[in-house]
Amino acid sequence: MKYFIILFSALILVACKKEKETVTDSKPSDSLNVVQDSATTESAPEKVLVDIFPFPKEIKECSCYFARNKADFEQEKYIYADDAGKTAYMKLDGKRIAMNLISSSDMEAGEELTKEIENENYKISVKGKKIKQEEALIFEGTLTIEKPDGSITKIPIYGECGC
Repeated sequence: MKYFIILFSALILVACKKEKETVTDSKPSDSLNVVQDSATTESAPEKVLVDIFPFPKEIKECSCYFARNKADFEQEKYIYADDAGKTAYMKLDGKRIAMNLISSSDMEAGEELTKEIENENYKISVKGKKIKQEEALIFEGTLTIEKPDGSITKIPIYGECGC
């Protein structure tokens, strides 16, 4: 029985000692401690700002010009104009720019209109479908602008091509 009491006392003493060590080793935590995530995220590429502009004075004869919709077109709020196959004009990211057309479909050949324009900052694609043929051909479609950072901006367009 003596041994039992000594053994029991030793166990209690050891158990208390371990608990005391645990309490003294713990560090107080601050409730305002902010943990920063080590993962880095890239910001999403920015869209292209497309502004309206007056009809370019450089265009003298045949041309295509588009607005965002029919109402803007009737109010001459153009976002795109070209001189029928050579130079395209737009106001992108606050700057009026003139770009060379890379390719353009023959408007008389079918119902579809396609144009490709590219420079070091933008790759532009115009796709439209003929909806009316009056003095000029009326088109509805989409203008797509791609930047080197991978951002893509798509805008519905309404306008005409003619001489």
